Amino acid sequence: MVKDIPLGEITLRRYEKPYDAHRREIVRKICLGLGMLQPGDSRDIMVDIVLVLEEARKEKKWMSSFDIRDKVEQKRKEHSLEIRGLAESNIRRQLKRLRDTLFVDKQENKYRISEFAPLSEIFENKIERFLIPQMTERIKEYLHKLDK
Repeated sequence: MVKDIPLGEITLRRYEKPYDAHRREIVRKICLGLGMLQPGDSRDIMVDIVLVLEEARKEKKWMSSFDIRDKVEQKRKEHSLEIRGLAESNIRRQLKRLRDTLFVDKQENKYRISEFAPLSEIFENKIERFLIPQMTERIKEYLHKLDK
């Protein structure tokens, strides 16, 4: 049996404009919009990981997964959120997802937002201009093959 394994995958969702949203809610909508978080998902540890990495980006600071876990725990306590999903394996799994979506770099077991660039720039250069065109071109190839 042959399995259909995608070479790449991306989920995009559209939400309302971010009028007066707080920083955590903005990051949550970014994660939802990019498919890194599912609607209604209570396991939103990804939001705090992105927030922690975004703060470190501004200081041009690399962080270990342990540093990230500790900062995430601190953030969740500040917002009176459940302290779930902080297992080292889960933090590394979420960091891997961020690396797969090209938002995070890893070097010598330390992580950073890719090239310390703003997330908007990473989205434009790596996803909007690079990944999405490749994906739509491949879908078009299948559509043209079907037309023949």
